[in-house]
Amino acid sequence: MTTIPAGLGHHAETFREDWLEGLADAYARTVRRVPDACGVISRHAPRPGKVAVVIGGGSGHYPAFAGLVGPGLADAAAIGDVFASPSAEQVYRTARAADGGAGILLACGNYAGDVMHFGLAARRLAAAGIDTRTVLITDDVASGPPPVDGRQIDPSRDRRGVAGDFFVFKAAGAAAERGDDLAGVTRIAAHANAMTRTFGAAFAGCTLPGAAAPLFTVNAGTTELGMGIHGEPGLRTTRNLTAAELADELVDNLLPELPDLPPGGDGRVAVLLNGLGRTKYEEMFVVYRQVNRRLREAGLRPYRPEVGEFVTSFDTAGVSLSLMALDDELTGLYDAPCDTPAFRSLPGAHPAGSDDRTDAPAAAAVTAVTVVTAAPDTQPATAAATGSTADRATAADLPATAALQAAFDLVAAHEAELGRLDAVAGDGDHGIGIVRGLRAAVAAARAAEPGPAGDPRSAGAALLTAGLALADASGGASGALYGALLAETGAVLARTASGGATADGTGPVCDTELFADAADAAQRAIGELGGARVGEKTMLDALDPFRRELRTRAGEELAKAWRAAAEAATRAAADTAELTPARGRAARMGALGHGHPDAGAVSLALILTAVGDTLR
Repeated sequence: MTTIPAGLGHHAETFREDWLEGLADAYARTVRRVPDACGVISRHAPRPGKVAVVIGGGSGHYPAFAGLVGPGLADAAAIGDVFASPSAEQVYRTARAADGGAGILLACGNYAGDVMHFGLAARRLAAAGIDTRTVLITDDVASGPPPVDGRQIDPSRDRRGVAGDFFVFKAAGAAAERGDDLAGVTRIAAHANAMTRTFGAAFAGCTLPGAAAPLFTVNAGTTELGMGIHGEPGLRTTRNLTAAELADELVDNLLPELPDLPPGGDGRVAVLLNGLGRTKYEEMFVVYRQVNRRLREAGLRPYRPEVGEFVTSFDTAGVSLSLMALDDELTGLYDAPCDTPAFRSLPGAHPAGSDDRTDAPAAAAVTAVTVVTAAPDTQPATAAATGSTADRATAADLPATAALQAAFDLVAAHEAELGRLDAVAGDGDHGIGIVRGLRAAVAAARAAEPGPAGDPRSAGAALLTAGLALADASGGASGALYGALLAETGAVLARTASGGATADGTGPVCDTELFADAADAAQRAIGELGGARVGEKTMLDALDPFRRELRTRAGEELAKAWRAAAEAATRAAADTAELTPARGRAARMGALGHGHPDAGAVSLALILTAVGDTLR
C-alpha cells in the first residue's frame, strides 16, 4: 500500500501527522499527543520529581519510537518525518512537556541529523534552566569501529544506533521509574549502550509513503549483510540464505564484538531478534531457533529473549539480532515492568531457568528449514533443491514408496508453476503445500510398506499411512483432499480378499480392475469431503476422466491402462482453463477465474503421470 500515492491517506506531506493521530486514538489509555509538537507523551507524564526519558527519531521505524512510550519505559518521544530526525524545535517542545523537575535524559541513535537536533534541543533546555543529558546509541557493529572511551561520539565515524535502541531505552526508563537521579539514569543508559551489539541483514528494500518507486533495493536473489535501517550499505552481499545460514551470519558477526561478560552474570545476554518490517513472525521464529542453539553452544544464556518488530525500516524485508550482556543491575532493570503501546512487561520475578524449555526440542535439523530470505516477488526455492536425504529414491524402495517418490520429484519440479496457478484464486500456496505433503508421504510410506512387492495389502498399508502423513504435513483443503485420495486408495488395496489370484497362486495381485475400484472409491470420498462435483473446476475434473478411462481398460495390463488414464487426466486438467470455478475460494472470482487451469487438477495429473512411469 505504500506505493499508492493516495492509498489510505498516504500523502507524504501529512503522513507523520496522520499516523501520530491514529496512534493517539488507538492508545489513548497509554499515550497522548504533545500539544503543538510532533511527539507523544505518556498519559501519566510529567511526574513531579522523576527524571524524564525522552527518545526520538524519524517515522518509518515503529514501534520505535512512539510505540515505546509509557510507564517504565520512555516518558515521551519526538518524531520526525520518514527517515528524518525530528527538528530541534520538536525535541525541545516534547521534552518540555515531559519535564517533571528532576532533569531530562535525551536518547537517540547516532545519526548526523539526530545528533545535531537533539544537541540543539539540549542547549535550549539547559538555557531554560532544565538539567539535560544526552546519550547517543551506537550498537550497530557493521557501521564502524566501536566508540573510544573518553572521546566524543562522531556520527561520521562511529557506529549507528539500530535495534539495540530498545535495550537502552528500557534500561534508562526502568532506572528513572525506580527513582534514580539524572546522573544515575544517564549512567545506566550509557552502560546499557556499551553492553549492546547489533548486526542485521536485508533481503528487499522499502518504498516510502506516496512514492512510486523503492527508496532502496536489494538485488533479487541476494542478501545484504550489515545494511542499515535507512538503506545504508552493508558489509557485503551474499546469495540468499536459509534461515539457519542467516542465523549463523548474525551470531558469527556479533560474538567477536560482544564486550567482556560482567562477572556474576552467568553468561546472561538479553536477546532481540528484530524484524525490519516485512519479515513475518513465523519466519523469525525459524531463524531464532538456530540463534538460540548457537548462543547456548557459545556458553551464553539467552535471557527473556524477544522476537518481533521493535525498530523497523518501513516495509524492508530483513532482520537484525541484538545482544546486551547483562550484569545484575541491568538484569533487574530489564525485568522491571513497563506498559507501552508496543511492549509490555508484567511485574514479577523471573526465576532462573524460566527461559529454558521444559519439553524436549524437536529432533529435526535446523539447517533443513525453508529459505525465508527471498524477496516477495521472487519464487521460493523448490523442495527438490533442498537436498534432504529423505527426498531421494533408494534402491530398496517398494512399489508404493517408489510411486510416491516419483510423484514428489515431478510435482516439486513444477512447484513454482502450481503456485502461480493457485495465486489466480488467492494465496498461491498449492505448490508449496503439496510438495511438503508429498515429502512427508514418501517418508511415511518408506517406513510403513512391509512388502512383498506386488502385494496390494503391502501397498495399501503404505498408502494409508502416507495419506495421513500428507494431510498432516500439507494442511489446508488440498492436504485434506489429497490425504483422503491416498488413504481411500490404500483402504481398497488393504481390503483385497486373500483369495484373489496371482501368478504363483499365493495371494491377491495389483491389477487394473483393483485400481479402478480404488479410483472409484477415492472419487466418492473426495466428493463427499469437499462437496465438489465434476465440472466445478477442481481436482475432480482430472480424477473423473482418469477413473473412467481406467475402468474402460480394466482388462488391460496395469501399466498400459494407467498411462492411458493419466493422459486423459492431463488433457482434462488443461481443459479446466475453460471452466469457471464454482467451488472453494476460487468460486468468489467468478469469470475472473476463467482462462487458467486449476492448480489441483494440474498437480493431480502430474502425480498420476509420475506413478504411471514407475509401473512395469
